[in-house]
Amino acid sequence: MLSLFKSNPTKKLEKRYSELLEQAMQAQRKGDIRTYSMLTAEAEAVHEQIKALDAQKSQ
Repeated sequence: MLSLFKSNPTKKLEKRYSELLEQAMQAQRKGDIRTYSMLTAEAEAVHEQIKALDAQKSQ
């Protein structure tokens, strides 16, 4: 019952991941490849955090 009110860090990270990918796509469309690369790298780092949290949950 109490776990119902706990925040879900994975959900926040997934939202951040989605936002970063959206920003990267917009940068790529504008021709700003350097920003696209930086945002994509940051999104991949967030994705690694999500995978690590999922691995912790499954244990």
